[in-house]
Amino acid sequence: MSNSGKVTSPATGGGLRKADPSGHIAPVLLAFLTTAGLFYVNIMPALVSGLVEGLGFSKATAGYVASANVYGASLGALVTVFLIKYLNWKKAAAVALVGLIVMDIASTVQTDGTVLIAMRFAHGAIGGFLVGIGFSVIARTPAPDRTFGMLLVVQYGLGGVGLMTLPKLVPLYGTSVLFIALMAFSAITLVMLPFLAPYPAKEKTVMEAQKDGTGPYFKPLVLALLAVFCFQAANMGLAAYVIELGKGEGLTTNSISTTLGIANWISVAGAVFVYVIGLRNGRLKPLLLGLSVTLVGMFLFRFSGNASLFFAANVITGITWAFLIPYLLGMCAAFDGKGQMAALSGFFSKMGLASGPFVAALVIGEGNYTLLINLALMGIVLCIAAAFMPARLLDSKADAGPRAAPIPPQAAAEVIE
Repeated sequence: MSNSGKVTSPATGGGLRKADPSGHIAPVLLAFLTTAGLFYVNIMPALVSGLVEGLGFSKATAGYVASANVYGASLGALVTVFLIKYLNWKKAAAVALVGLIVMDIASTVQTDGTVLIAMRFAHGAIGGFLVGIGFSVIARTPAPDRTFGMLLVVQYGLGGVGLMTLPKLVPLYGTSVLFIALMAFSAITLVMLPFLAPYPAKEKTVMEAQKDGTGPYFKPLVLALLAVFCFQAANMGLAAYVIELGKGEGLTTNSISTTLGIANWISVAGAVFVYVIGLRNGRLKPLLLGLSVTLVGMFLFRFSGNASLFFAANVITGITWAFLIPYLLGMCAAFDGKGQMAALSGFFSKMGLASGPFVAALVIGEGNYTLLINLALMGIVLCIAAAFMPARLLDSKADAGPRAAPIPPQAAAEVIE
């Protein structure tokens, strides 16, 4: 596409040129903005393992630290739902990024588990607020589902680097290297922020218009939000302990981290599929197919003692995670044009991401991984049940949500490169 790298003049004042909202650069910048608030989720296995290895935390305590981080993010995302209509979102995002850097600096020198839990909760609240802003702005883009897809491309691509390198650096430089990596990401995002366009609120979506201004459909929206929660909880509950699972089955840390890094990079394909095909096939068919494949991938974790099956399980669940969450988040965003429902989906997403490791920490004991896998499978089944009705409803509406034309594969490749 001729405008794939296009930037435009700023909408109001200033000398900086803004990324064209309809081009390919803007989704990348928005992906960095949204990822910055929750990048620790993408390296959570490394974070949990690093706290166990580097600071001597118990598996449960390390899980509580990770969980507190995401529960804080849930609070921050919820606050965004009520404030986004009144915020200068760019200024608020800049303040949040600075806050994240400050909290990560403080975390590098903390070794007490209880204090670190409190600090990471505060860090999460700031990050969740930033993610809520990002989700709201993405909902205002021409094609939210595809932009959510680009978000996953960035998260999985950089998350793969983190999972491949950070577990190996913790024994050499200590747990602080994990927080330094988060700091660096926030600083880079802060530099990118001025190049984003203003993104004012949209007019009413199709769903809002059909309700004659009385607000979004309640029941399908609740089900869509529940589907997001179940999906994230199931995936993150298992993912938080995947390194410990592999070690418990006799795999080495080096082989596990390499496996996770490569699997994350391969998983980018799932997000690329979303970015390329958009809503050409609606939402219901991709969701049912992807969730069914997720069940297969999660079941394979039962055989993690086999390095090849452990790798296959990580690749399958990684691809489906990156493929499905843009559809689930986009499904919620389709219910309003201001970005409030997208921000609310961010809250439910964070609650799921936090509740998964929390429940896992409660049941893990000294290594009850079979129960952990079974709970993850149950979460995906509940997600299928919850997502069916809202996905079918949106597909039944003419032009429900932004149905952007597919992008040629070579254009999508340019974005990733």
